Amino acid sequence: MNIGIDIGGSTTKIVGFIDGRIIDPLSVEASDPIASASGALGKFLTVNKLSLSDIKSIKITGVGASFLGNALLGLQLTKVEEFKALGYGGLFLSKLKKAVVVSMGTGTAFVKASPDGIFHLGGTGVGGGTILGLSKAMVHLSNFETIIETARSGKPDYVDLSISDISRIEIGNLPGHLTASNFGKMNDQATKNDVTLGILTMVFQVIGMLAIFAARAENYQDIVLTGKLVHVFRAEKTFSELAELYKLQFHVPMHAEYCTAIGAAIS
Repeated sequence: MNIGIDIGGSTTKIVGFIDGRIIDPLSVEASDPIASASGALGKFLTVNKLSLSDIKSIKITGVGASFLGNALLGLQLTKVEEFKALGYGGLFLSKLKKAVVVSMGTGTAFVKASPDGIFHLGGTGVGGGTILGLSKAMVHLSNFETIIETARSGKPDYVDLSISDISRIEIGNLPGHLTASNFGKMNDQATKNDVTLGILTMVFQVIGMLAIFAARAENYQDIVLTGKLVHVFRAEKTFSELAELYKLQFHVPMHAEYCTAIGAAIS
């Protein structure tokens, strides 16, 4: 079995890969990269009733990979550059030959993936960290799950300025309900629910539009979304609206949150 480990700033993801088949990916929370990598590997072996002798190779990637040496629990480590792992994983999971692959984590990264190679296109600091930081500053919520649940019953009416708020007719091909300005209509009647929804909307609209710009620049039609944020309810709605408006295809493959770990394992 080949093992891929993606060591992030707060979460480490691990996946097994054998005969073209993904084996029970899982994650652990820990701020220390060495402890989280060791804990993830130990947990993976225990859950799947495996021993160290069952492992053929371990490939690591992510921001925390630089803190590890050449071995983990006595097994040799191979380090894989994070953007390459992201691209390999995105193409494998989506079964596409070429795509812009987006990693939505604390911040967001964009790579071009094709048979010609994996190339980093750029990124933005807008991501999960933005959701947490703005929610804490604006509505005093710091738990990610609580923020998402609070936003579920939110409404944009008192937070975001739409095109219909400033124009009686559609502008170009833009429908009236489209956001003209995030938080451009903020008033005193906005509740915590409304504000947290506005934060989610802004983050996913920024990520979605940057992904569209990247895809258009490369003349690509497919965008693969990866990372934990793909499961947030507002993400699906936002990306669906953008896909319809700009005639591009967003893909959310199974195991999308483990994309980079999978890409490391198969690279």
